[in-house]
Amino acid sequence: MAKAGGKGVNLKDKLDGNELDLSLSDLNEVPVKELAALPKATILDLSCNNLTSLPSDFCSLTHVVKLDLSKNQLQQLPSDFGRLVNLQHLDLLNNRLVILPVSFAQLKNLKWLDLKDNPLDPILAKVAGDCLDEKQCKQAAIRVLQHMKAIQSEQDRERQRRLQAEREMEKKREAEQRAREAQERELRRQEKAEEKERRRREYDALRAARQEMETQTKKESSEIPKLSSVPHPSQLPRHRRSWFQALLKLLLLMFLCALSTVAVCRVTELQRQSLCVSVNMLYEDVVTALQSHKIVQNILHQNSQQ
Repeated sequence: MAKAGGKGVNLKDKLDGNELDLSLSDLNEVPVKELAALPKATILDLSCNNLTSLPSDFCSLTHVVKLDLSKNQLQQLPSDFGRLVNLQHLDLLNNRLVILPVSFAQLKNLKWLDLKDNPLDPILAKVAGDCLDEKQCKQAAIRVLQHMKAIQSEQDRERQRRLQAEREMEKKREAEQRAREAQERELRRQEKAEEKERRRREYDALRAARQEMETQTKKESSEIPKLSSVPHPSQLPRHRRSWFQALLKLLLLMFLCALSTVAVCRVTELQRQSLCVSVNMLYEDVVTALQSHKIVQNILHQNSQQ
């Protein structure tokens, strides 16, 4: 049931063959659901009502072939008005339309159009022209469709240009991002190389300092005299070697003489002589001094036991 001046209207009562006349029904809105239930109603008359707009689902009435919306207060058509692909006859006389939706270009079967008495955009009004007879209304349909197709093509091209510009912008952003990443990688590589070079210089400096310290230590060690550094007689020059051997022989001879003197003074009857008395006293003093040292005392003790 549709609302018409506050009273219910049975659409089937209005249906005459394939024509549904809802004109002069005081409609404020289009009963789309009820109309969709009447697919036989290919001719729909909604003229002389109080319609200010069409609901978006109005475009689902694709079975409509002839549509009369004249003498309403429509300010615009739905954006997907082009879904009415079977529409051949469209009367929009005496409304408040300024422009048509771009989808209007999809009404490829439209053969008749009346846009008179609308505050149309000047360009659209010039394209539409008059609709005073059948021929003019058919020409209006052809010209308006061509005009709307041109607008649609231009919008498609503009959309393509925007998409292309967006793609190029995206590529540019990606290229800039890759450049930034490459720059960051190069910066990190340089930082790593500098850090490695710094560590290498520190290592070389430490190694050089260690080598210098070792060299200095060896130099100082070589300058300190050692007992083992006293040359063996065999390592001396020949003239020094003979002199050294003669000195050793002299010392050995003197030592033997001293031992012989001590033995004579200790054992023979000459021990009472003044010279032997001095020698014996010197011997006893030496023995006493040596015995005072514990290690020497132990050695002498072992020798005495032997």
